[in-house]
Order: sequence, then C-alpha cells, then structure tokens
Amino acid sequence: MCLAVPGKIVSIHGQNATIDFGGVQREANVSLVEPKVGDYVVVHAGFAIQVVDEEDAKETIKLWEELMASQQEP
Repeated sequence: MCLAVPGKIVSIHGQNATIDFGGVQREANVSLVEPKVGDYVVVHAGFAIQVVDEEDAKETIKLWEELMASQQEP
C-alpha cells in the first residue's frame, strides 16, 4: 500500500522539479503533468503523477501532521 502526501513545487527545470514536502526538498520528474511553481503535486516512484488543488493538499497535509503527532504521544 502507498500513502502519498502532496508536496509544493518550488522550482521547475526542464522535466524535473524541486518539491518541498514540509521542509524536505526532493527532485521529481514532472513530465506526466503540467504543473507550475507553487502547485501541489502527488509524487510516486520519482514522478509527479497528479496536480492537487491547494485546499485539498493543505487539508491532506494537516491530517498527515495530526496522524504523525498522535504516533509520538505516549
């Protein structure tokens, strides 16, 4: 099973982009979608596979952060 958390595109250079996942930046190929800087995308196996609405992305990120916080509570 895969769990995808949206990341925000901070720069695009050719078919690759730098994507920020909550402070961690990774490179991904964006040739399968048509994103622009500032868009949120879902990445799988090094490829951006979907551009996500900003509101939906932020809600997903919020839920992910809540889940991670609940795992750290004693």
